[in-house]
Amino acid sequence: MKKILVVGSLNMDFVLNVDKMPKKGETVFGKKMELVPGGKGANQAYTIGKLGGKVSMIGAIGKDVYGEKLIVNLNSVGVNTSGIAIIEDEPTGNAFITVDVYGENSIIAIPGANNSVTKELIDQHMYLIDECDILVMQLEIPLEIVEYVASIAKSKGKLVILDPAPAPQNLPEKIMQHVDIMKPNETELQTLTGLKIDKLEDVVEAAKLFVQKGVKVVLVTLGAKGTMMVTKEQSLLFEGEKVVAVDSTAAGDCFTAAFAIALTKGKTYEQAITFGNKVSAIAVTRKGAQTSIPSASEVENIIIKD
Repeated sequence: MKKILVVGSLNMDFVLNVDKMPKKGETVFGKKMELVPGGKGANQAYTIGKLGGKVSMIGAIGKDVYGEKLIVNLNSVGVNTSGIAIIEDEPTGNAFITVDVYGENSIIAIPGANNSVTKELIDQHMYLIDECDILVMQLEIPLEIVEYVASIAKSKGKLVILDPAPAPQNLPEKIMQHVDIMKPNETELQTLTGLKIDKLEDVVEAAKLFVQKGVKVVLVTLGAKGTMMVTKEQSLLFEGEKVVAVDSTAAGDCFTAAFAIALTKGKTYEQAITFGNKVSAIAVTRKGAQTSIPSASEVENIIIKD
């Protein structure tokens, strides 16, 4: 099986369950608070491991109990964590996630040790880039490191997948020049392009801006509406699964990871998107980030057919 390398963030999530999101200046009562392993990079690595893929991760944690728990959780599904550095003077990243009764969430992330992912750390683990077939990244580590890793991976002939979240208003074009596949959600696409998106035609128009800048395939996840694939030649909508959402946390990470692992099994982009939609649909019916990820055995009945 082909190998996947995830370079990105690790956070401990503090998940707050509420009936409704607080408005500006408003106080609301929460139902409960849970600690759940998270971070977009760790979520993706964990998903790949739990689905049976060969995956390694490069990232950074603090020397604290949260970092220890994150490593244990990744190791439990077979993720190679040898590329994760322990930073003495920085805490492990944290994210404070509010989830309402409709499964919608809002997130405040504190990077902590994630900002300590440096070129030196990447260079120390260059062998992991050499060994991988697919590189997966997000934007919860410094942008200059994202560009550095993407450029190296591209020069080595690797397939580069970028989940551009959290979305900056100005994503450097030099990053996009090294990206094969970009996967924003609808909100992130609007932030990245500055275009107002009200209908599917707007999604296609905005996604084409990235294609014009060198990205080969743009996958826009649209929640229950599915996923729009946009390339230079075409745009196709892949309908989503009809489920009752409980918590959308990590749904996009789950899609990206499932899509990547399907590619390692020789599936087409179309088949990989369908698989990603189905696996992420399972995740939104459960609470938490990594706690919501299904195992390979749970999705056997929806494995892509040739």
